[in-house]
Amino acid sequence: MQPIALQVGPLPIYWYGILLAVAVGLGLWSAGRRGVRDNLKPELFYDLGLCLIIGVIVGARSLFVVSYWERDFAGQPFWTVFNIRSGGLVFYGGLIGASLAVLIYSRWKKLQVWKIADALAPSIALGYAIGRIGCLMTGCCYGRECHLPWAIRFPIGHETHLAGRDALPVHPTQIYDSLMNLVLYIALAALYRRKKFSGQVFAVYLICYAVTRSIVESFRGDYPPQNLHGGLTPAHLVSIGIFAAGIVLFLVLRRRPAAQG
Repeated sequence: MQPIALQVGPLPIYWYGILLAVAVGLGLWSAGRRGVRDNLKPELFYDLGLCLIIGVIVGARSLFVVSYWERDFAGQPFWTVFNIRSGGLVFYGGLIGASLAVLIYSRWKKLQVWKIADALAPSIALGYAIGRIGCLMTGCCYGRECHLPWAIRFPIGHETHLAGRDALPVHPTQIYDSLMNLVLYIALAALYRRKKFSGQVFAVYLICYAVTRSIVESFRGDYPPQNLHGGLTPAHLVSIGIFAAGIVLFLVLRRRPAAQG
């Protein structure tokens, strides 16, 4: 855990921000190369980039603020809502925000939205795998107590340090998530070359990500008790909806004419 990568005068540069920028850049670049198979010009994804970044940040921060209002924002100055330099983003919010951004941009430019979504889907998994390392460096999204050989301990000052005790060894959930999404990226990139209809890769991504996220959530230990519902985390509950949406999308798009892709 080392949140700050470097100090430029009085300004700290956080690993979280650096890795998020790398994730976005590499994701757009790989989507541009992939989309050529569907006659999508690489420049399209660079033009779309700003809309995606805005959608991701607004969606991810909004869901975080709503989810953790009582814990982190109630009674605080309103400007803290906009302070994202050291973290405080929820991926599902970012996914929803980015999806809306792609939909709006595609309708505006009269583009085939599902072809764009398919090209982006593997890149989302790749970007997520990189971004989760930023979570590890920041010390957020950590796991529950674990005594397996690969358990990790965070340094002094982290909330896993209980009064009068050494740091608890915990599951490296950030690494679990990162590795699972790296595998998902490879699988989706392979599927893209063999897809049967537009939207297939994106629908499969929604289904598979909901499953992998739910698995990792079972090892999370950073949720306050009031955010758990029958042992399920907020991400568990959202995953149920995302999984169902992926199934419905797959079945509906499979029946659509190719020209409507």
